[in-house]
Amino acid sequence: MAPRAAQQEGGTASTSSSGASTAAATAGVPLEQRLRELDTLLSSEDPEAEGQATALAAELAEQGALRAYGKAAQVPKRAYTLQELRLNKIQPEQLLAPTDSTLSGVRNVLQGSYLVGLTAAYFAQVVDLSQLVQLVVISAFILTVDQVANAGGFEALVVDTAGRVINSTYGRRVALHEAGHFLTAYLLGLLPRGYTLSSLDLFIRKRQLNVQAGCQFCDIAFQAEVASGRLTSGSLDTYSCVALAGVATEWLRYGRAEGGLADVQHLDRLLGALRFTQAKADAQVRWAVLNVVSLLRKHERAHDALAAAMQRGASVAECIAVIEGELAGSDDI
Repeated sequence: MAPRAAQQEGGTASTSSSGASTAAATAGVPLEQRLRELDTLLSSEDPEAEGQATALAAELAEQGALRAYGKAAQVPKRAYTLQELRLNKIQPEQLLAPTDSTLSGVRNVLQGSYLVGLTAAYFAQVVDLSQLVQLVVISAFILTVDQVANAGGFEALVVDTAGRVINSTYGRRVALHEAGHFLTAYLLGLLPRGYTLSSLDLFIRKRQLNVQAGCQFCDIAFQAEVASGRLTSGSLDTYSCVALAGVATEWLRYGRAEGGLADVQHLDRLLGALRFTQAKADAQVRWAVLNVVSLLRKHERAHDALAAAMQRGASVAECIAVIEGELAGSDDI
């Protein structure tokens, strides 16, 4: 998997750079330079920087430098039936019920290996019975402290890291999942602010535990709407699609979703807080599912290129350049 990804990434970077530079010509300033400015703003701790980054992205889109930002052609907004989704080859009952069998299996393997190791050490007389009991008690104590102090962050870090070693497809699945969130948000006009693909990566960079893979967005306006209790339909539509993009990605690529249960639950809670009836909530979710699946099917190539860039550790602006490069010259965004 790694050698093929490396070859694809090299070709993608060249195509993206060329296409993005061409698009930037309409603004009179090299897009690479403006994107470096965007990266600087997105990485800044200044509370005003997020708003400035959003304004810069909107300016570049208006100038034609960012042709794909907020330009997605969406399916008509109306109530869709389950039958209509199935006619579009979508199985919502599978898509909306993720089950994390990979990490559950990894956790079981680690626990089993630990117990086997202790048993082998005992029978090989490396440790005696009292030492064996002490090791078990210490292990249980460490796990308990981790649950209390870090909400299980250390255990999650170990399991996530082991998952990438034990399961060769796990890392790629996570990258595609997060790229689905990133790409959908970008096409709908919600600027990504950052991302992480592994617990270990974030721990090394920021010494933070209990943070799994995820994307962050410039969503000050959305949060203000939520706080005021006046959420616009446009904001809700964008949030719904971005929230479901991860599970939609996994269902499209692997036939079932493993990650993203929290995303589905957050959307359910939001719709409940807005006092949507069950029928209205179902209609919102079904439209969002159809919309995001349509976008991801249409832009599969850009999605793959973005996931590869994220696995390389590309910055947000570099990821944007990849998207723009892949969609350069396309009239159907």
